[in-house]
Amino acid sequence: MHQKVFMRIVNDLSSEYQHFSLRHDAAKSVGLSPIQKCTAGIRMFAYGMPGDACDEYVKISASTIIEFLKQFCKEVIHLYEGIYLRKPNAEDLERLLRVVEDHGFPGMISSIDCMHWEWRNYPVGWQGQFRGGHHGAATIILEAVASFDIWHAFFGLPSTLNDINVLDRSPVFDFRARWPTFIQSIRNPQGEMEKLFMERHETYRKHVERAFGVLQSRFQIIQESARLWDLDDLSTIMRTCIILHNMIVEDERATYGYNQGVVDYEQPKIDRSSSAFQYTTNNDLIPHIWQNFGFNQI
Repeated sequence: MHQKVFMRIVNDLSSEYQHFSLRHDAAKSVGLSPIQKCTAGIRMFAYGMPGDACDEYVKISASTIIEFLKQFCKEVIHLYEGIYLRKPNAEDLERLLRVVEDHGFPGMISSIDCMHWEWRNYPVGWQGQFRGGHHGAATIILEAVASFDIWHAFFGLPSTLNDINVLDRSPVFDFRARWPTFIQSIRNPQGEMEKLFMERHETYRKHVERAFGVLQSRFQIIQESARLWDLDDLSTIMRTCIILHNMIVEDERATYGYNQGVVDYEQPKIDRSSSAFQYTTNNDLIPHIWQNFGFNQI
């Protein structure tokens, strides 16, 4: 992350919470600075290193670093979850709709998928739930809805569940009854129109997979096996990583002048007359995509 994002976090935590402020002990000696405390947490997130590996760099013992890490997660969630991990408002929906419409899918908001985080130190009594599935090792499932940022996250389910079971337990559709609609690809496309639809659909579906990849590359702690014992601690770590990821995405969008969303290649302009985002439910996407993007197939 850029320095200004890091310093924003340092200043917010040190001003809001005494635990992260600069304090003196009974002998009037200066304690750890807010930058030291936040650096310890960020380094553990970024490099996935154990607490004692940070000792030389930040001059904090391993046990204290683990304490700061847990406190850092709780306070970042408390400060920023209402901004960077919330239900999308009207402005967010307009941005999401615009990004997806440029890919040929008017009325769709994002892609949904699941990611597994391997859990090394899981309780043996939970082995039947968390150890299984096609991954073999014990894993915890993260379900997320993402475009370039992640605006919905549901974490903590065991790996023995499949995608349908996860969706049944997810709160993603609780607040919008009209949203439980999925657009699936075509297994055996017939003709050029269906082939083009499948290609466009699979291209956009990779956005959520790319979001998972960027999330794991930024924060090695969730790419490597989880070493903590408590599922609640792992949940706060995952939510903190997603919040920090969204903060970085917002900063990059502002820094590099991203206009509401980024596309990977040149797109023909789709006519957005008068009612740009008033879509009908009987829109046939296959002819729609062919009409707007099929010129490359001719």
